[in-house]
Amino acid sequence: MTEIVRAAGGVAHRTRDDGTVEVVVIHRPKYGDWTLPKGKLDPGETDEQGALREVEEETGFRCEIEDVIGRVSYNDRKGRPKTVVYFAMRPVSGAFEPNDEVDELRWVTPDEAQDLLDYEHDRRLVSRIAEIPRI
Repeated sequence: MTEIVRAAGGVAHRTRDDGTVEVVVIHRPKYGDWTLPKGKLDPGETDEQGALREVEEETGFRCEIEDVIGRVSYNDRKGRPKTVVYFAMRPVSGAFEPNDEVDELRWVTPDEAQDLLDYEHDRRLVSRIAEIPRI
């Protein structure tokens, strides 16, 4: 039986002073795609721990989790079943530095993200950010 690859990620978002909501999208040069930050869980890591670690590794932002925003299942590039748990999260500190894994990061509105993101499941997750109550 094939083991399911477990991963976690986040839809990091912020609200500008004018009330405009923006989300983080990243570009991965290895795949040439625009996506949301995510990655495989380390052994013994919870979904929450993995999501926070992966988002910080890929974006430079230390975040706080708000809530689960969705789960996505698909076959990865090696044909293995993969399940990714995504969390809505807010950055609390940090800054982006380009690296080998992620060479570009953009803060975009959810509408702009719809045009930029390469995967339908990412677009669906970003659309859910609009449903989160604003403080």
